[in-house]
Amino acid sequence: MSFEKILTDWQKKSFKPIYWLEGEEPYYIDHLMQYAEHQLLSDTEKEFNLTVFYGRDTDWVTLINACRRYPMFADKQVVLLKEAQQMKDIEKLEAYIENPLSSTILIIGYKEKKLDGRLKMAKLLKQKHEILSTKKLYDNELPIWVKQTAQTMGYAIQPKALVLLVDAIGNDLNRLYNEIEKLTLNLKGKNEITDDDVEEYVGISKEFNVFELQSAIAHKNMAKAIKIIQYFESNPKAGPLQLVLPSIHGFFCRVLMIHAEKGSKNLSSIIGSNHPSAIADHAAAVKNYSPQKTQQILLLVHDYNLKSIGIHDAGSSGADLLKELASKIML
Repeated sequence: MSFEKILTDWQKKSFKPIYWLEGEEPYYIDHLMQYAEHQLLSDTEKEFNLTVFYGRDTDWVTLINACRRYPMFADKQVVLLKEAQQMKDIEKLEAYIENPLSSTILIIGYKEKKLDGRLKMAKLLKQKHEILSTKKLYDNELPIWVKQTAQTMGYAIQPKALVLLVDAIGNDLNRLYNEIEKLTLNLKGKNEITDDDVEEYVGISKEFNVFELQSAIAHKNMAKAIKIIQYFESNPKAGPLQLVLPSIHGFFCRVLMIHAEKGSKNLSSIIGSNHPSAIADHAAAVKNYSPQKTQQILLLVHDYNLKSIGIHDAGSSGADLLKELASKIML
């Protein structure tokens, strides 16, 4: 079952006895858990019929005993098990999963991994209950997610603002959601998020960010690249090496894909964006860097990633490593 379907069912007051929420993307799990905790019961019903457990601090016996209680002054009770991956002997929930109490809604958040599908408990969950299995979004899926999330809050987002958010934050959906929410709270009557808003309220510079560094490298603008790197040096949170290197690597992976398409003009489908500046930057990189040079750049980025964690390097600063890398790329 999908995240959207579960949420829609809950809004319609249609419930199953057990929901198993698993996988590597915590946003969907956290969002459903938060909704269940605050919206499934009225304030009066919560007092007697909402129980929240954490995997590290509870055991299967305590959890099952709570699930087998009958609700008080309500039709349903809600039992939440958060961080279930930290619970010992979780497979001992099998007996309850096979024969749950119909008046209890048990919601289990099992983050970072998935239940072994060969286990009897997994088969029972699949046959009788609801499983949400989450995964991280691919980079080319993030702009669509950000745009749709802003729209559900009643706001449009300008393409440049969207690119700034995605490039700076990456596929941390919880953080992206929080930043979008923070932006909407500060728009003061406007209904569109701009790059100025992102700069002011999120703290991502329009001029000095990973996106602009990629652009400078793509166009072989060494002066601009060094200026951005110097800004990163003075403002470490603006461009941490752990964010910049994967971004540059991803950029040149897309450049190599364009080369492989042998001059295809449909760049937007290859790079996963139809933003004019993104298309212009990739087109410039294809022109300035041959397929062979692009492959060398990818190896260079890998080498500097190793240096960033102390392998084959005597302790150079992140800014110094970035300056060296940019110089070698643009040779």
